[in-house]
Amino acid sequence: QTKVTEEGEKEKDLYEKFMCYCKTGGSDLSASISGADTKVPALQSEIESSTEKLTQSKADLKQAQVDRSSAKAAMAEATALRENEAKAYATSKAEYDANIGAITKAVAALEKGATGSFLQTQ
Repeated sequence: QTKVTEEGEKEKDLYEKFMCYCKTGGSDLSASISGADTKVPALQSEIESSTEKLTQSKADLKQAQVDRSSAKAAMAEATALRENEAKAYATSKAEYDANIGAITKAVAALEKGATGSFLQTQ
């Protein structure tokens, strides 16, 4: 009989603990739910904001890629133009250098051949 009484007391203690948990656990759960309900609109607006930022970032990335491609094309065109100008300059310079060399030789030959024939007044 004492064993049955002891088991009854244990069962009573367990029941009281369970009932205490049900009373306090329900209010804790309700508080947690209401706290989560208040956070939902803030989180929704944060998600929307992040989505807008992502969309804007993707658009900026596409524009940057277009700008980069345009810049590369402009650089290639400018480089080709500069290379053509450099070739033209080199050709002209070589021609001018040849002309200067020929004029220098002609002047030297004239000076050598006509040393006394020109009247020089100073």
